[in-house]
Amino acid sequence: MAKMGKRISTYILLLAAFALFFNSCKKDEKPPEPLSDIEGNIYKTVKIGSQVWMAENLKTTRFSDGTDIPLITDADAWGNLTTPGYCWYNNDAASFKDTYGALYNGYTVSTGKLCPAGWHVPKREEWQVLSEFLGDSLKGGGKLKEAGTAHWLSPNTGADNSSAFTAVGAGIRYFEGTFASVLSYASLWSATGVANDDEWYTGLYFDDAAFIMDHRNKKHGFSVRCLKD
Repeated sequence: MAKMGKRISTYILLLAAFALFFNSCKKDEKPPEPLSDIEGNIYKTVKIGSQVWMAENLKTTRFSDGTDIPLITDADAWGNLTTPGYCWYNNDAASFKDTYGALYNGYTVSTGKLCPAGWHVPKREEWQVLSEFLGDSLKGGGKLKEAGTAHWLSPNTGADNSSAFTAVGAGIRYFEGTFASVLSYASLWSATGVANDDEWYTGLYFDDAAFIMDHRNKKHGFSVRCLKD
């Protein structure tokens, strides 16, 4: 009995030592550092599972090589565009730039030069990794959405932002040039194309907690989140 008691005591001590070491490692793990783009815009970042994401929407007006991304305000010009372009929701940078970021067409994403060095627009498969880490896809979108109704319409279903991704209802620009769905919807491009000039994206809704992946024509204007290489 004495030997058994000694073994149990030794086992408990080993478990305690392991727990202490594990907690110490967690405390020593530094949070991801803020990210700066080529224009000096600063973005919060967040580690979710094995991935490090921007925790804000991209707002650069220049590619990573320093060249300008064309600003397209006219609806007809946007609808006819088959080359890179960006805009601010309702062409109103003062109201929408800082909180919601820019809306980029898919041709801008396809250049591979949109994100800062060491970062990239995530592929469809990388969005899928995020979805799987969050668990149930019917609730995963709620874990990405900012909680409350400051930047989403009520009821902002399932939003708890438990991932700290802090997605906001940035709205979109349709392929023909009109704006829609600010506060009620967010679309985030992937870097994976599809036949017939479509591109995959992730969608989030104010009245749904789902993590949705679909594809739309590159003429649409969607938000962008960059992922660390």
